[in-house]
Amino acid sequence: MKYSHWIGFAFAVLLVIACFMPWAYYPDIDKVFTGFFSEQNRYGKPGKVLIFFSVIATILFFIPRIWAKRFNMLITALNFAFAIKSFLLFSSCYRGICPEKKTGIFLVVISAVIMLVVSLLPDMKLKENNN
Repeated sequence: MKYSHWIGFAFAVLLVIACFMPWAYYPDIDKVFTGFFSEQNRYGKPGKVLIFFSVIATILFFIPRIWAKRFNMLITALNFAFAIKSFLLFSSCYRGICPEKKTGIFLVVISAVIMLVVSLLPDMKLKENNN
């Protein structure tokens, strides 16, 4: 794909922005959780890990080497897995109370999916070996 590195970069930036947006509203405690805030830090700070993977993936999108493209597939797959884990953690019901999912958590998952797909379709020109 011709513009795969730019699409990957755009969705990595969107994922970073989504980490600061509201992810879920918990009505029992009347609080909104983000990628960096949860009540008494019970869910940790998944935004840090997602941003770390996004920065590495962004760097690897622009390195025109085959090892970088292969390593980027691993990084974006880990990013996707962690986004799914965070989605399940922040949107799961507990003690009969279901949190209201906000826009940020959906953007995180969508961005991670698109980054993974784009990493599987790199714009790489290989040299021909005519023996």
